Amino acid sequence: MASGSDDINVRSYTSQIPFARHLGFELTRFEGGESEIRYTAKPEHLNTFDVTHGGACMTLLDITMAAAARSQTPEIGVVTIEMKTSFMQPSIGPLHARGRLIHRTATLAFTEATIYDEQERVCAHATGTFKYVKRRLPTGPGSANAMRPPSTD
Repeated sequence: MASGSDDINVRSYTSQIPFARHLGFELTRFEGGESEIRYTAKPEHLNTFDVTHGGACMTLLDITMAAAARSQTPEIGVVTIEMKTSFMQPSIGPLHARGRLIHRTATLAFTEATIYDEQERVCAHATGTFKYVKRRLPTGPGSANAMRPPSTD
């Protein structure tokens, strides 16, 4: 369970993001502008070189940065506006990503995240800009709410 967070905040990352759940992400830190997510790639998440696919790494970085952005105000959602990723070395084995909220305005969060391997070597690094948005009501087949993605306006 993530330190410094209540059960509903952890649930929002472990059960309400289907792609993160599919990949097996585990939120372990979510507080004070910082986040950490642990991840071990499954065989179907590897590329032709048998290392974690860059797309899976970018998703890990994206969700880690979003968690850092939301960690101070978990009742407000975020959407990714921009992201830049650099890959330093292959991401192999159990990984963990640490995110940090660098700066926040009323509507934007400026963040960074880094993926580390088991030996604490840096595998990849990203910076990202996120827009704070009101969280929408539940949608889907069992909901009376129309499917309306959050606005980036």
